[in-house]
Amino acid sequence: MFLNLKLFEIPNSVAGAVRAAGALGVSMVTVHSMGGTGIMAAAVDAARDFVLALTVVTSMTDSDLADIGVGVSAGNQVLRLAGLAQQAGCHGVIASPQEVSALRRLLGGSALIVTPGLLCPVTLPVSMPVPAHRGLPSPRAPHTSSWDGRSHAPWTRHPHSAL
Repeated sequence: MFLNLKLFEIPNSVAGAVRAAGALGVSMVTVHSMGGTGIMAAAVDAARDFVLALTVVTSMTDSDLADIGVGVSAGNQVLRLAGLAQQAGCHGVIASPQEVSALRRLLGGSALIVTPGLLCPVTLPVSMPVPAHRGLPSPRAPHTSSWDGRSHAPWTRHPHSAL
């Protein structure tokens, strides 16, 4: 089971949440890499299986990052945070499909990369903006997290399988 909470709390609390999720059968959890290596390493140490690090939320723009004091582009921030996630022992990252090629070069060909953004053809909530420059699907991502638009329940697929 994939639990996409994007945990962002003190390391001890993150570790506790990851252990509790694992006890409930969750095999893949997410942490927010902007929390730093302490949070990510605590999650990895407590995990039953996989920890994925969210790099930069796909709806964030360079301007949004500047607003919170990050003085680099979203693409550069993704690469910096992905490198930290790898150092912390995370099993993979979540990033925009547009960043997969750069992430492959940085992390290697076997890195687990999950990309959000494929949306089924249904009416979507207004609160789901995805900038076109950061939200297009890529055939290079091994997994894609998608939303059905009705139940707001995520599902994942291999990019070479039929939807």
